[in-house]
Amino acid sequence: MERKAQILSGVTFIAMVLAIYMVFIYAPIERKMGIIQKIFYFHVSTAWIPYLAFFVVFLCSILFLWKREKSWDTIAMSSAEVGLVIDTLVLITGPIWAKPIWGVWWTWEPRLTTSLIMWLLYAGYLLLRRSVEDEMRRARFAAVYGFAAFISVPISFMSIRWWRTIHPVVIKPTGIELEPPMISALIVCLVAFTIFYFCLLQQRYRLERIKDEIEDIKSELGG
Repeated sequence: MERKAQILSGVTFIAMVLAIYMVFIYAPIERKMGIIQKIFYFHVSTAWIPYLAFFVVFLCSILFLWKREKSWDTIAMSSAEVGLVIDTLVLITGPIWAKPIWGVWWTWEPRLTTSLIMWLLYAGYLLLRRSVEDEMRRARFAAVYGFAAFISVPISFMSIRWWRTIHPVVIKPTGIELEPPMISALIVCLVAFTIFYFCLLQQRYRLERIKDEIEDIKSELGG
């Protein structure tokens, strides 16, 4: 486990360095938006991670309700924490890009509004976990909540396609409307941040397992 964690951390580091190179050296500066367009690569890549992380919460919630195994609950909780932290970065980098392009830090258009609702729902998921002391009861409530909260993910993703919006739609059924070097930089960023997510998920899961082992030792000594 330790060896696998080290390998994944090393791969993550290399992937992130490559992503930075692709964004700042390889990809050309966009003609209309200028250097501020570079945020786009990190914003899109981080925006994808909460969708993935909350899908893992959804999947693990179903598996917990089916099998009643604590490991599924632990993965769901770990993924929710990682997803929420990265989703916070999305909500920060979005306005940094929007201010010079749209002229405002924030507007209540469909993608921003549904993204904020999604963030609040998963913040509520973590608050729910803290409010229930009994371990199995907490896991059961969280699994039901994690299953239901997932509805916010497809709504957020499809919001710019279902409703009128000023948010750009980069990835369309006809393809990605970018120059080839920009597409390459975006793909490398997406892969790098996906690996980064799995690295964080693994580390958070290990931390929770160590915490459980310490609690078990305390219980045995106490008994």
